[in-house]
Amino acid sequence: MAKLNIVLYEPEIPANTGNIGRTCVATGTRLHLIEPLGFQLSEKAIKRAGMDYWQDLDVTRYLNWQDFLEKNPGAKIYMATTKGRRVYTEVRYEPDCYLMFGKESGGIPEEILKEYPKVCLRIPMIGATRSLNLANSVAIVLYEALRQNHFDHMKLEGQLHHLSWDEVKM
Repeated sequence: MAKLNIVLYEPEIPANTGNIGRTCVATGTRLHLIEPLGFQLSEKAIKRAGMDYWQDLDVTRYLNWQDFLEKNPGAKIYMATTKGRRVYTEVRYEPDCYLMFGKESGGIPEEILKEYPKVCLRIPMIGATRSLNLANSVAIVLYEALRQNHFDHMKLEGQLHHLSWDEVKM
C-alpha cells in the first residue's frame, strides 16, 4: 500500500497548513512539519483555522531540518521548488517517498537545494509568476504521485446521495 509523505519546511500560514492537512487526511498521506512554524498548533488555533479533522491526521513535528533527516534515515525526498530544473511529472514516485515544500515567503533554502540537485522539481508556470500557493502546489504534486501509484487504497468511484447512477442513461 502506498504511504506517501508531505514535508513542510517551516510553514508560515496556518490556513495553508490546514488545507494541506485536510488533503493528507483525504489521501492517507503522512504530514511532516519542520519547525519553526509561523503559527501555533494549539487546540484553539487549530479550531480557529477550521482544522476539525486534525485529530485524524498522521502528523509529526521536527525541531529542524537536521532532526528530520536523523529521524527519517534513507528517506527518498523530492523537493518542490521554483528553482528546480526538472518538471514534477518527469519523476517516478516511490509509494513511500517524501514530497518536500518550502515556506511561503522563501521556499526551501538554497543551501539545502544545492545538496540535492537531482531531486529538485518544478511545477511549470508562465511568465514572471513567482510561485503558486503552497497548498495548491502540494495538491498538484501529491496527486501526480498518487496517480503513478494507481491511487492505491483510495476510493475511485463516487455515489449520488439521493438518486442512483443506475437510473442514468448514458
